[in-house]
Amino acid sequence: MPFETQLSRCADLVEARLTRLLAADKPAPDQASRGFQPTYRLACAMRHAVLGGGKRVRPFLVMQSAALFGVPYEQSVTTAAALEAVHCYSLAHDDLPAMDDDDMRRGRPSVHKAYDEATAILAGDALLTLAFEILCHKATHDDPAIRMELVSSLARASGWAGMAGGQQLDLDAEKIADASALTIDNILHLQAMKTGALILFGCTAGTILGGASQDERRAWIDYGQNLGRAFQISDDLLDVEGSQKTVGKAVGKDDNAGKATLVSLLGVEAARAALAQSETDAIAALDRFDDKAEPLRGAARYMSRRQK
Repeated sequence: MPFETQLSRCADLVEARLTRLLAADKPAPDQASRGFQPTYRLACAMRHAVLGGGKRVRPFLVMQSAALFGVPYEQSVTTAAALEAVHCYSLAHDDLPAMDDDDMRRGRPSVHKAYDEATAILAGDALLTLAFEILCHKATHDDPAIRMELVSSLARASGWAGMAGGQQLDLDAEKIADASALTIDNILHLQAMKTGALILFGCTAGTILGGASQDERRAWIDYGQNLGRAFQISDDLLDVEGSQKTVGKAVGKDDNAGKATLVSLLGVEAARAALAQSETDAIAALDRFDDKAEPLRGAARYMSRRQK
């Protein structure tokens, strides 16, 4: 089955699960007439942030890595949906004027433009907390110890030692007068937290669900770290070479903001070489697995060649 077909299949399953999780009835007529619609408005903003767009790469990683250890999609899709809720919360907050200040996301108005800044903040907050509500539910896994490990792992990946901490490092880096003062190691560390942590969780969540051995988990950590690096380098290249129409959001922002990236430090060609090496290293991490891991090898190739 072609990689794009597999990705689309997983995306459809995640979209259906998120649609059910975010279902919200309209307020009763008597409530609407008195203006009592805040919960419904918040639910609509959450749905705007999550539904109807996105490639669902992170959920794909959860479902495919879990499948490698015998976990069916019908079970892993719940964890995949929780991860996507965290990812979409981060996008809603990243787009805010105080952060990356983007008016467009996935080819349509970002949440704060479709609603307002306060509602975008609340929608992000609610999506983050919803993710942990999902993971705590028995539908995620029968074993409460497995559910607790997933909760703990996602909390680390999304918190101050992961995505949120990486975002802070990124904001701090923008205040440095001379971006060239940042080293390659500084940038790789920042990006491993800001972008790589959730991608790494997507890879390791499947090993948690599937009860993988410690040796198998180590291979997945290696795979996930290289995959996260490939994703970020390709994102930096798209910011330099892509168009807003294709990418679905503003481009050229890193250069305008004076951000230090591997592209700005190394140049386009050297960054492409680093991207190719990350792809190679990610695929090599899967050498111990058979053809069942081919969708995940395809994910590494996709990260290197994506156009949006």
